[in-house]
Amino acid sequence: MGKDRKPFDATLKDLVECGPQDWPVLANLPAAPTRIIDADIATVSGAGDKVLRVETKPPYLLHLEFLSGHDAADQPILLHKRNVLLEDRHKLAVRTLAVVLRPEADSPQLTGLRQRMFPGEIEAYHSFRYQVLRVWQMAPDTFLEAGPGLLPLAPIAAVTESELPGIIKKIEKRLQPRRYRPVAGKVWAATYVLMGLRYSADLAGLLLRGVVSMKESTTYQAILREGLQEGLEKGWKKGALAEAKRAVLIVGEHRWGVPDRHTRSVLERIQEVERLEELMARLPKVASWRELLEHSTPRRRNGRQQSRP
Repeated sequence: MGKDRKPFDATLKDLVECGPQDWPVLANLPAAPTRIIDADIATVSGAGDKVLRVETKPPYLLHLEFLSGHDAADQPILLHKRNVLLEDRHKLAVRTLAVVLRPEADSPQLTGLRQRMFPGEIEAYHSFRYQVLRVWQMAPDTFLEAGPGLLPLAPIAAVTESELPGIIKKIEKRLQPRRYRPVAGKVWAATYVLMGLRYSADLAGLLLRGVVSMKESTTYQAILREGLQEGLEKGWKKGALAEAKRAVLIVGEHRWGVPDRHTRSVLERIQEVERLEELMARLPKVASWRELLEHSTPRRRNGRQQSRP
């Protein structure tokens, strides 16, 4: 996730806080009223740890570990260590769930079982079992049909780019009930950040901007501005132009089908990211490729408008 993990860590925190009761259900574990607790093992825990107390009889702890980096091979021993420390600190049984967010964070070592045995012996003297969920292998409906905290995982589940507009619209629909309004902004911000694990920040931002209204999410706007500024500093203008065109095509194809050669030609002649962003904003308001492009004729370098095709 880069040197500055703050947006990502805040995203993981929001995922859990928006719906703590959804995580035991996702893991097929005994469900009951659930609340977040302080892990209180910061010396070994790391920022990714999230711990829930599930009030079954007797209660238990659910230790969530989100994996997105390249250190997955080292995780089984760390998961084991944290599990033991949590049990010792809180005097409760602890279930551990590793949530692998992308294929690059996976490892053959994440088997769900860590055993210790002496050389030459076939019986383990210690076994530690944990669960592993590989998000990119899971159906998006697993997350879309759950509570709001799991919705941001749907775009990085088993979906293709062409399915993204439909996934985002489903998230928007799920967030319509009044009871979800207080967390909608956090959900959209988390969706944007997590999409960055699989898609470019440019594409994620344009897709979200073109399909839903993000006005309610000041967090999203702040993250987006930071990302755009960072991109400008790195000089990605050419790449952003290509991503913006791709975003228009993805959303447009979802709404009206594959564009004809003439439409593609008009899009290709657009050389300003800002004008493509305007098209993304217009997409939900028009009914066809022709209507989308009829006020979007490219301009010559002298500022005069070319004749419409």
